[in-house]
Amino acid sequence: MKTLSPSDLDRYSSAITLSDMEIFVFPDLMYSLVLANIMSPIIWRWRELDTFKKLEDKTTYRKLLRLKQFIMDEFDFNLDLETWGLTERAVELERFKAYIRPEQIEQSNALFGYQGDKYYFDVDIRRHFGLDKYHSDIIPYWKTETIEAMMAFELKRDYGKAAGECVSLSALYAAAAYIVCGVPLEDIFMVLTPLHSQNFLDVQGGILTNNRRLVTKAMWFNGTEITNKAQRALKNERVSIVAHASGHIHCLYDEATIDPKEYDRFTERLQDYLTAALTLPLIANFLRMESQYQKYFQVCRDCHGQPQFLKAEVLFHYEHGSNFRVADETFEKLLGEVSDEDYFPYELPDRIRCDQLSEFLTKKPLDLNKEGDRALFVKVLSPVLMDADAFVEKLMDFLYTEPRLPGREKTFVASPTIELTPDMTREEVLEYLQAQRETNPVVDLAFYAYRDVTTCDWDPFVKAALERNPVSIEKSKEMSIDQVYTWLLGMADGSIYDGRRLAQPDEVVNYKSGDGAEKALVLANVIRHRDPDQALTIEMTEDSARVSGEKTYCFFCYKGLVKTLALGAHEVAS
Repeated sequence: MKTLSPSDLDRYSSAITLSDMEIFVFPDLMYSLVLANIMSPIIWRWRELDTFKKLEDKTTYRKLLRLKQFIMDEFDFNLDLETWGLTERAVELERFKAYIRPEQIEQSNALFGYQGDKYYFDVDIRRHFGLDKYHSDIIPYWKTETIEAMMAFELKRDYGKAAGECVSLSALYAAAAYIVCGVPLEDIFMVLTPLHSQNFLDVQGGILTNNRRLVTKAMWFNGTEITNKAQRALKNERVSIVAHASGHIHCLYDEATIDPKEYDRFTERLQDYLTAALTLPLIANFLRMESQYQKYFQVCRDCHGQPQFLKAEVLFHYEHGSNFRVADETFEKLLGEVSDEDYFPYELPDRIRCDQLSEFLTKKPLDLNKEGDRALFVKVLSPVLMDADAFVEKLMDFLYTEPRLPGREKTFVASPTIELTPDMTREEVLEYLQAQRETNPVVDLAFYAYRDVTTCDWDPFVKAALERNPVSIEKSKEMSIDQVYTWLLGMADGSIYDGRRLAQPDEVVNYKSGDGAEKALVLANVIRHRDPDQALTIEMTEDSARVSGEKTYCFFCYKGLVKTLALGAHEVAS
């Protein structure tokens, strides 16, 4: 086990607490969490469920759709700011100033002053996230959960099912796409922005994970409200980090470890995903979103050899209560649901005929990125649309999204690619990753995120436990130390982590369950917070954990850990 420098100790302890800010400063952590989830037995058990077993011979896309529904059914999106406690901006800025200048953090993170662009420009970010009830210097930790912590939300009051915030869900999706759906890791790119985290899967023209949902290219351009929300991050924010099996690239750091060929593939495929040709179906989807323009369009259908005309806004109104949609393969069925009284036997004045517009675009394909094509399209629309220029500008924004990715002008430093294949068993995965720890820091950090204290240095785990677990401090603040001990004894004895892996104090307190070794760390955290001058010792044996200071407190253990932690005043040592 290697000796950790102070900066390594900060990074390795961050692999355990995994706050959004820590991931931003130490981008290796994002993929380390994915690997920790891949090592976990939980997702591997999903493969044995009937819902996935019966799809073994189906396409990857079918499996991903089933995974999406499974996650929708089993997980809630959680953005409770107090789940993992609060900290102060000044404390965090001071902590990370050796890595990133405070003004850079303030320009890149929503909790530190970032306001975003376009959509977010006029939004009060603190009010948007419910932070306005706190002093302006108070911010949430916003820790990212492992799959174990996500599953344990079912133990929390008012939940009853698994949950997680966006970064947790993106890490879950990446691991589950590999384990359950057989998506190669090299086809999964993690995309982090200041306010969001998503994955881009290089599958069937591209699939974007967005919290619990999947967004295909067709869905990206369908003009629905749900899709509009899914678009906000890539349309309005710059991308902070792209993480991949081959490494990462960061918006602020000069060095990038991602394979440059893989990054080029990602940028090309993502741009293809975010770009659509100008066709009538895409215009119809645009009108679904920009409903104020529907009144300038009409639909023509043939009825026994006679043309009939229908106001576009009326047709979209019918769509609201129908299983059929404008401009897709169910379009004719939707027309069949329209009342005869809504059709007109004559062409409506001052409206563009969609059939004629479609014929024009078929004969003369236009690229709105070209000035000449844009001017021609404005000319076609102008007889009806007084603000044709504004219409076309909005339509361009709908059809073309230019993601603000980290620039290619980086120093690319070769790093080991994580070469896990979808046909590997969990045992083979664990064996492979264990063998890579000496040469790949991302893999080594993954074992810390996995909470494998038997093969990791204890100092990062203890440092995280005693410095970044405010929930246990807050919830016990009215209790004496003896009362805290009694409170912990009254909790369930089961750990949320199997084997000899350990939960952090706030996980124990949030889920009201823990092994004696975990409860001992909760008690040590409370004592240390109240009396930092008191030296403490935690002695773990096969069946007990003793916290000794001015008094001794004993907990029953079943994890079988044998370890003595000597916590001198104001220090962490093992």
